[in-house]
Amino acid sequence: MKLSFHTLDVFTDRTFGGNPLGVFPAAAHLPAPTMQRIAREMNLSETVFLGPPETAGGTARVRIFTPRVEVPFAGHPTVGTAIFLAADEAGGAAGRDDPADRTVTLVLEENVGAVPVDVRLEQGRPVFARFTTALLPEHRPSPHAAAELAAMVGLGPGDVEVDGLRPEMVSCGLPYHVIPVAGIDAVRRAALDTARWQRMLADSWAHHVYLVCPDGEGEGVDVRVRMFAPGSGVPEDPATGSAAAALGGYLAAADGRESGTLSWTVEQGLEIGRPSLLYVEADRSGGETTAVRVGGTAVRVSHGTMTVPDP
Repeated sequence: MKLSFHTLDVFTDRTFGGNPLGVFPAAAHLPAPTMQRIAREMNLSETVFLGPPETAGGTARVRIFTPRVEVPFAGHPTVGTAIFLAADEAGGAAGRDDPADRTVTLVLEENVGAVPVDVRLEQGRPVFARFTTALLPEHRPSPHAAAELAAMVGLGPGDVEVDGLRPEMVSCGLPYHVIPVAGIDAVRRAALDTARWQRMLADSWAHHVYLVCPDGEGEGVDVRVRMFAPGSGVPEDPATGSAAAALGGYLAAADGRESGTLSWTVEQGLEIGRPSLLYVEADRSGGETTAVRVGGTAVRVSHGTMTVPDP
């Protein structure tokens, strides 16, 4: 059989930036092993397979695969899929006839649950998407000393001493091992020791490694991050929306304020030549984080047809 596909670069406004995403429309009916083989063939951080919604309020059923595993939730597939669907559906003929700027809300049915995404349209074109996580942040202490985690990413103990921040495991649907890093230079020098990772994290709840530096290089940037996911077949990810969601929970808890909305602009992917920008928000009420949102842009890059053996 022949399946059409599209690719987008997500968390960027230009081709060859951000994180590439593969999108297969009308393909969620495929057997999971077939979807996994297709994702391995695409060899992108994630590939999504879309189908009709399964609930009254849904926009589309979304299955998300890395080259190695299916994941219940991921950020750049959520943003990219919403912008893709908004261009084809919410921003279709009606949108082109209506030049007014507006926002539409899509509901993506992912394995983690229903994920609402607000897509901003300008003259019928989707220009920005922001999702609200289906799950609130879950925090667990890291079982490893900061010095051990520093050695795992090729850094010294002093490189992970950051005032007010400590290593922690955090999830908004996909768990991350958050390691605070002191300074952009240390972020650049970091290199994952996969042998140490295998011993320390490969079988843990949060085996994705997320380096967080409370500083940035770009104008208006608050945080610089890197993410390593060898367990999912992704040596280093250019832009990670699910990690940015966990980051919102992590930084909001560290801030500790009783109420209000916090926001951060996050840069990622510079070390691997895929500069990306992610926009994170967290609401606080009663001393707790009550909502986390992650947004960004995306551009279409390619489309084509893949010949796939019948299941």
